[in-house]
Amino acid sequence: MKEKRPKYRQIIDAAVIVIAENGYHAAQVSKIAKQAKVADGTIYLYFKNKEDILISLFREKISGHLEQVKSELNRKPTASEKLFALIHRHFQMLVEDPHLAVVLQLELRQVNKELRKQINEILKDYLKVIDEVIEFGKSTGEFRKDLDVRIARQMIFGAIDETATTWVMKEQKYDLLSNAEKIFDLLTNGFLSPETNRHTT
Repeated sequence: MKEKRPKYRQIIDAAVIVIAENGYHAAQVSKIAKQAKVADGTIYLYFKNKEDILISLFREKISGHLEQVKSELNRKPTASEKLFALIHRHFQMLVEDPHLAVVLQLELRQVNKELRKQINEILKDYLKVIDEVIEFGKSTGEFRKDLDVRIARQMIFGAIDETATTWVMKEQKYDLLSNAEKIFDLLTNGFLSPETNRHTT
């Protein structure tokens, strides 16, 4: 498979840098080829066009991230630990690759409707993992039995995504990982103080 070939990954990694530094629309195939240290024609042995590079990039990076996430979640015995690991690992991925953070959080939002559909299709596997964490928590009694999985998933992914986007837009100047605990706390404990909870029960 082309995904296993070194030059394929070389081009993917080069595309991340070029798109992050130039923006998707200004990221010419020739620039990606130069960054990857391959001839322009070599790109077309692996990809149909720039759109194909972007979709392949997203699929490759998300699938690699998901493998790590699933492996880590399997080692966590409780739903709470799984949820925190999921949030923390997402932020870790972005912190470890600042260029990828820009592409995922900003540049993917600039693409046309057809590309967005393909991106959303790939994203389904990631959202499924979130669903599994929620369902696990419900089955063990750790999370509320009446918890709406769809809404809970939107809240979790929305909080992660929006926090990450703000961090990128602020030029990654603060510690993103420190926000993992704060988001986890809000998602699991809500807005009410313990005193308010006592008054309303």
